[in-house]
Amino acid sequence: MALLDWIAPESGPRIEGETVRLRTPRAADYMEWRDLRDRSRDFLQPWEPIWPADDLTRAAYRRRLAAYARDRETGSAYPFFVFRAEDDVLTGGITLSNVRRGVAQMGSVGYWSGRPFTRRGYTLAAVRALVDYAFGTLNLHRLEAACIPSNDPSRRLLLQAGFAEEGMAQAYLKINGVWRDHVLFGLVSPLKRREGLDEGVSV
Repeated sequence: MALLDWIAPESGPRIEGETVRLRTPRAADYMEWRDLRDRSRDFLQPWEPIWPADDLTRAAYRRRLAAYARDRETGSAYPFFVFRAEDDVLTGGITLSNVRRGVAQMGSVGYWSGRPFTRRGYTLAAVRALVDYAFGTLNLHRLEAACIPSNDPSRRLLLQAGFAEEGMAQAYLKINGVWRDHVLFGLVSPLKRREGLDEGVSV
């Protein structure tokens, strides 16, 4: 796997944020990713789907990378690891998924942070950087996000990032083995909103 990193060490997009760098996950990230996820398991599990028994194994990680590559190739999702800019330490992950083109031009934002890096602004910086990438480089019109109603830190983060709370979806996602209601958030590109108003189109 090290050979693959040597052949294409910079494959995939990179995004510079205020205090973080976002880049495509690599094979060489496995150990750091595994250790952070393992240390944060109890913290993350209430907000995520049930982890498969082999989730932290190298084989499962390779499958994850292959799925990421397919998603990037088709333009359906853009997964990133989040690194602290000052020392390139892995702090978490963020993904722009369910990208729809055509009349929608939208995608969904999801993220996770390792326990040692919560409440330090890294995830907020990552969301803001991904928003700029989605509206700028990818030219999307709208972004969506969702969180469990009791996840107050995530709700505050999305509001700080400019998202607006739009409503509640019942039994929206299966989280930790249970179908959970989610608060829905949306954000429309300021440029696209301006274009729509200039053309007399309601957005």
